[in-house]
Amino acid sequence: MTTKIIPVLMSGGAGTRLWPLSRTGRPKQFHRLGGEHSLIQDTALRLTGAGFAAPVVVCAAAHADLAREQLQAVGITPQALITEPAPRNTAPASVAAAAFGAQIDPQALMVLMHADNLVADVAALHGAIEAGRAAAEAGEIVLLGLKPTGPSTLYGYIQAKGDGAVRKVARFVEKPDLATAQQFVADPNFTWNGGMFLFKAGAFLDEARRLAPEVTAAAQAAVEGAARAGDLVALSPAFLEAPSIAIDVAVMEKTDRASVVEADIGWADVGNWGALWELSDKTGRGDALEGEVVAVETKDCLARTDGPVVVLAGVEDLVVVVEDGVVLVTRRDAPAAVRAGVEALKAGGRGDLL
Repeated sequence: MTTKIIPVLMSGGAGTRLWPLSRTGRPKQFHRLGGEHSLIQDTALRLTGAGFAAPVVVCAAAHADLAREQLQAVGITPQALITEPAPRNTAPASVAAAAFGAQIDPQALMVLMHADNLVADVAALHGAIEAGRAAAEAGEIVLLGLKPTGPSTLYGYIQAKGDGAVRKVARFVEKPDLATAQQFVADPNFTWNGGMFLFKAGAFLDEARRLAPEVTAAAQAAVEGAARAGDLVALSPAFLEAPSIAIDVAVMEKTDRASVVEADIGWADVGNWGALWELSDKTGRGDALEGEVVAVETKDCLARTDGPVVVLAGVEDLVVVVEDGVVLVTRRDAPAAVRAGVEALKAGGRGDLL
């Protein structure tokens, strides 16, 4: 019987709000964003030690070599790289990972996390995982509920009920308005939903089969029919038969087996340039600068360049990014505008820049 927890690194995100750094060939999880390692390297490193098995990575086929190379560069050899023929959202990917784990051992515990987040307190993360272990072994799907740092409207929330370190989930609330978010942050029963799960492979698969039969049938067939070569597990085209749906919608909002452990781990999504500015070291005038940047009479800007000199003069609250021959200039508080710019390039036939 497997006793070590199997980490699952979900590495399918595109990170379009961090364009032009994050691109199709190298999305944000493969970049350093202020630290020594890339985001996927940091995610894998925080799930190592005596209690963890080698990780499983779920990613696009085009990113498998890059994922392996980056993990091996920090001394981690993944036990499997599960590659999707095309992205189908988090439910099919999560179920495929569970089906793979169940082939190893249906009793195996798996901890599933996105590969593109930051966690400041690794000891607290391990503590939260350990706190949820017994419930997961008993068949619960345990979420790590992230302690909010403020009334964010960017994240979903989990409401817990009952007492103890592990509490039953009362409901999920998707991205509330500001007034509602302020109420949630003031209520100790609410945490952010960062998509972190701890579960027994077989139990999760059984619940997915009951609540999302189409997703589960396609994902299991894709694992069973996968082409395997070394550490590569290339999901079969059956995967494309799965509806494109989030795991929260497909399973978690319907199940009565959801529990939550509060995790005060210093989590950050780094989902856009404004979020990266918040997390970055800054000058006395609030500027976050990387590369050859000269800033004169500026305030609260983020600027980074991979080569050409950038001069900022007399501006505030701007983002200027020069990356691989492309220049982005936007407001720091306008993440949706970056995504709109990406869509405009796509519509204009400039997918080569994405």
